[in-house]
Amino acid sequence: MWHTYILLCRDNTLYTGITNNLKKRFHMHTHGKGGAYTRSHKPQKILYKKRAATKSEALKHEAEIKKWSRTKKITTLKLKL
Repeated sequence: MWHTYILLCRDNTLYTGITNNLKKRFHMHTHGKGGAYTRSHKPQKILYKKRAATKSEALKHEAEIKKWSRTKKITTLKLKL
């Protein structure tokens, strides 16, 4: 099972990614072992997660979200900042 997820970082920015183990990946991000972006923009919480049956589906959803503006992400996905 794969997930597309969005994190809220301490500087109020959003980070979007995919994983097959969301709990472990979030732990990695919060301890400076995740993506380069989250090493300098410390994540606070998971705002959004969506399951996908395959990695390919998760990647497609991630790519779609990354094209959106911050406002569209917040309104379309009903993110609670």
